[in-house]
Amino acid sequence: MKIERFEDIIAWQKAKELTLLIHKGTAQSRGFGFNAQIQRAALSVMNNIAEGFERKTNNEFKQFLFIAKGSCAEVRSMLYLAKDLNKISEDSFKKIFLLSEEISKILSGLIKTL
Repeated sequence: MKIERFEDIIAWQKAKELTLLIHKGTAQSRGFGFNAQIQRAALSVMNNIAEGFERKTNNEFKQFLFIAKGSCAEVRSMLYLAKDLNKISEDSFKKIFLLSEEISKILSGLIKTL
């Protein structure tokens, strides 16, 4: 199956879900700087997938996928702090963490195929 639009990329779809979970999960917590940073990191994942795809070259797409992968790691790193600071529940932590890991693995596979 040929991917015609970035919206067709499974990693982008899951990154959108991740972004929504992060925004919903941090909406009620205090600490604007922290919330803004983890929200930007999650948003960076989906936006870098989209931007890289639109560049229409494999090399540029790969570069943006690596950036998206790095943002996934940033989300996971911040999730530990969010959990330790009681900004999110243990259940939310697990759900978001696993989704971020899944996205990172999908991105690794996509990078390898390019």
